[in-house]
Amino acid sequence: MAVSTKLDSIDRAILTELQREGRVSNQDLAQRVHLSPSACLRRVKTLEDSGVIAQYVALVNPRAVGKHGISFTIINLESMNTPQLEAFEQAVRDQSEVLDCFYVAGSNDYLIRFAYHDAEDLERFHAEVLMRLPNVARSNSLLVLRTVKKTTALPV
Repeated sequence: MAVSTKLDSIDRAILTELQREGRVSNQDLAQRVHLSPSACLRRVKTLEDSGVIAQYVALVNPRAVGKHGISFTIINLESMNTPQLEAFEQAVRDQSEVLDCFYVAGSNDYLIRFAYHDAEDLERFHAEVLMRLPNVARSNSLLVLRTVKKTTALPV
């Protein structure tokens, strides 16, 4: 986990460009942020080494791979004891179909995101995955009808 790093305007410009286009060449990135290629490469390496840039990924279009629905599921556990929390969280980490899992504040315990093919796939995931996770007392799924805004870019 990265500690808070002091970023100047050039670092912020680099991060903005890389979040917009992660495969941009160093040459093009340097031009966009008004640096020499060598200075730009040093800056990017520093951002990577400090943990500000956590990783590079390809974002897959869910529909293109047959995942036509997104479900956000609220999970409440039977017990909030440390061993039960750890068992639940490890089981979630081991489940490749779970895209995100957040431990949340308030009257619920966790929020899980899952992409599914159709109603049968959602039902299978609910019965065979979610409800078999350790310590789950109940769940409540919210099905996305339409995405209004989605971004992976963090304002810097």
